[in-house]
Amino acid sequence: MKSYSLYIIFAVFAVALMSCESNFKEVQRINSVAFTPAGETENINLKYTDSGKVKAILVSPLMKDFSNLQYGFNEFPKGVHVTLLDKNGKKSYAVSDYAIWYSNTEVIDMQGNVKITSDDGKVMETEQLYYDQKNEWFYTEKKFKFTDEKGSYIEGPGVDFSKDFKIFNAQRNVAEINNVDPTD
Repeated sequence: MKSYSLYIIFAVFAVALMSCESNFKEVQRINSVAFTPAGETENINLKYTDSGKVKAILVSPLMKDFSNLQYGFNEFPKGVHVTLLDKNGKKSYAVSDYAIWYSNTEVIDMQGNVKITSDDGKVMETEQLYYDQKNEWFYTEKKFKFTDEKGSYIEGPGVDFSKDFKIFNAQRNVAEINNVDPTD
C-alpha cells in the first residue's frame, strides 16, 4: 500500500511540475517587453542643421523609429549614405550597410562596409565607425585603412579623427608613404 501511495504522490508532483512550467512560459511571454518601433519611414532624406546651416544630410531606404523607448534611437537596417558639409562647403561622404542614430547623444554608429570619402580623394574604410555630430569627430576600435589622394596609406586597430581628416590619431599602425618630396 505504501509503494502505491508513493507512486501516486510522485505522479501528482510530476504533473504539477509540468503544468507550472507551462504557466511559467506563459507568464514570461506576457511580461516580455514589445521591442517594436513607434514608426517606420521609407526613403528618408534627413538634414541636420546648426544655426541655419546644413551640416549633414542622411539618406536611407528605411528608418525605424524607436523613440518610444527610454533611450530612444533610430535604426537604419538597410544602410545609410551621409553627406557631411564643412563651413567652406567641402563635402565628405560616409556609407555603411547598417546604422543606428542615438538622438540623446547625437552619435551615429555605422556598421558593415563603412567607407568615408572626402572631396579631395581621401578614403577611410572599416567595419564599424562612430560619428559624434556635436564634436564632428569619428572614432573606431576596429581595424581601419586610410588612403590619401597620393595612394599613401595607414592601417591598424583603432583610430579617431576630425571629419575633415586634418586631425588624425592612431596607434600601433602600419603605413606606406608614396610620392614624398623631401624638399617639402
